[in-house]
Amino acid sequence: MTHKSIICFLIIFCSTWSAFTQDISNYVIINPSDSPSEIIRKAAQVVPSERQLRWQKLELTAFFHFGINTFTNREWGEGNEDPKLFNPTKLDAEQWVRTVKEAGFKQVILTAKHHDGFCLWPTKTTTHSVAQSPWKNGTGDVVKEVADACHKYGIGFGVYLSPWDRNADCYGTDAYNPFFESQLTELLTQYGQVDEVWFDGACGEGPNGKKQVYDFMSWYSLIRKLQPQAVIAIMGPDVRWVGTESGMGRATEWSVIPTSNLDLSAIASHSQNNVIFKPNGNMMEEVLGSREQLMSATGLVWYPAETDVSIRPGWFYHPAEDTLVKTGRELMEIYLTSVGMNSVLLLNIPPNKEGLVSNEDVNSLKEFATLRNSIFSNRFPPNGMVVFCDNGVNTKSITDHQYDTYFTTKQGDSTTIITFSFKAPQLCNLMMIQENIAIGQRIESFEIECSKPNEGWVKIAEGTTVGYKRILQFPEVYSSGFKIKIISSRLEPTISEVGFYHW
Repeated sequence: MTHKSIICFLIIFCSTWSAFTQDISNYVIINPSDSPSEIIRKAAQVVPSERQLRWQKLELTAFFHFGINTFTNREWGEGNEDPKLFNPTKLDAEQWVRTVKEAGFKQVILTAKHHDGFCLWPTKTTTHSVAQSPWKNGTGDVVKEVADACHKYGIGFGVYLSPWDRNADCYGTDAYNPFFESQLTELLTQYGQVDEVWFDGACGEGPNGKKQVYDFMSWYSLIRKLQPQAVIAIMGPDVRWVGTESGMGRATEWSVIPTSNLDLSAIASHSQNNVIFKPNGNMMEEVLGSREQLMSATGLVWYPAETDVSIRPGWFYHPAEDTLVKTGRELMEIYLTSVGMNSVLLLNIPPNKEGLVSNEDVNSLKEFATLRNSIFSNRFPPNGMVVFCDNGVNTKSITDHQYDTYFTTKQGDSTTIITFSFKAPQLCNLMMIQENIAIGQRIESFEIECSKPNEGWVKIAEGTTVGYKRILQFPEVYSSGFKIKIISSRLEPTISEVGFYHW
């Protein structure tokens, strides 16, 4: 994509973005005459839209990769699979949804169609669907069963619809985008509320040997019309991919980034890789949204990161991987490097050939939930405790990230120190801090200190960005006093929650 093409794309994308968002304050234009201080002020005041804020608070979402690949034992199908292979004899979507809800997940996304083109609903657009399978004598609808289960159990429902279709004869022609929109319309009008629409950047050859130019803008418009509350990820305007499928986010993660990072072709070039990208492909090593980048930006936008990873080595179910399911402790580590690094974790849990989440996965999720709850249910200080802030303007009690109460520190780069004193020493090795992102993301760097006998205040950890949530790990300390020192920020940081824990 040429530099001129990128500029034209961004002009179209950003004008469309402004029309789509419920609150244009999640996007701001940088004028050539803006001073550095004015640019920083603008960056500090960019906030999430209502749909983005709802999505961020989910923290944990589940991906269900399920389809014809489940029965062929493959990751990517060819598109010529016989629909008669699809026959989950014990499919129980309520078991899927109940399993993830009990593990603390707030939303699920179903692969309604993967690259093979096989549709999990009885679509009118193709015969390559469950309607031609022996499952329920061709009368079944996996999308409906999952959507109904989500609505019954009160969690969000989302759909993944692969733009790449290796079965559709019209792929690679002008007829494909209307074909795709027809499929999208069915999914967005037949199953109640849809809370997320998830696209990846895969774009390979179809059965005619041609590749397709996707009409993303038309698709976005259709989604906003039919399901305006739904976030659009990853090739979309609401949520971006963190840049890896390893489960690890960036150490410095800004949700406010230059509009140049909206280049969909760059996102697509790295889509569906299982490594952390290094130089010459440095999606993970580059800090998006640094002060240096802001100074050369033409616009800034709230574009938060999602971190996706599978509970198994593969994304679809494979019997050989039953002994390779990530343990609850491994999932906890992933939680700390995703949700704990200002991201939302999208964890894939692939149902098996019977149509059930396997016992190995269920047990791992239970272990993860038990471990997470045991850690974060024992917080110091307790809810509502007033702390001392030596540079505070509006000091209030900190509550559980409801944003009804928070405290704001004074503006500027001078260090702000927030001190926590306990009646008795506590054993800690984790610290969690949250900003009120409804007002903006502002903290650029901070340090943690603890009080040690005969040593005074000692630095035990340091971090950069906070955003919705940041969790720092440090060696075990036994102390009755801790300090958070905000070293640098953009305008006044607004802190909604702080907690110290032991793992």
